[in-house]
Amino acid sequence: MGLSTEVILGRGRVRSYSFDVAVKPDKNRRTRAPRIRVPNNERALFTIDAQNFVGVIQRLSMTGGSAVLSKGPIHHGTMGNMVLNTVFGKVSAQIEFLQTGADGVPLAQAFRFIAMDDASSRRFAKAAKQMEEKGFSDAPHKPGAGRGSQTLNNLLHSVRRLAATISARS
Repeated sequence: MGLSTEVILGRGRVRSYSFDVAVKPDKNRRTRAPRIRVPNNERALFTIDAQNFVGVIQRLSMTGGSAVLSKGPIHHGTMGNMVLNTVFGKVSAQIEFLQTGADGVPLAQAFRFIAMDDASSRRFAKAAKQMEEKGFSDAPHKPGAGRGSQTLNNLLHSVRRLAATISARS
């Protein structure tokens, strides 16, 4: 499908040209993995160079997540490890820390998963699916799903983000 565009060029004289602009779907563009708001201030253990510290997980997806770290911001590109306890068992992953201010929360730092063993990967997938089914995901909702609890969850998440922003400015 092309777009027809007219361009007027020239000095003193008006010239009009029409040409087609090809519009191709971007095959390289990946869709973002659904992000899950993690309830109940779940904590994870982070390790960098044999130093352990705790982080409160804010969001997770199949590719990474964000957390508010007790140690404060970590330099972008730093590699580390994360251990997260789920109802399906312990999940261990190698991660890379990314930018701060993730999801509009000034103290939240994004990270991406670099590697995860098979058992951890299975446990994490099950836990993520369960949280998605309970309405904690930003993925489009299926018709007939309970919207009342999702609206309440969205409101609570917004209040938490506002509280984090206010405490960061204090």
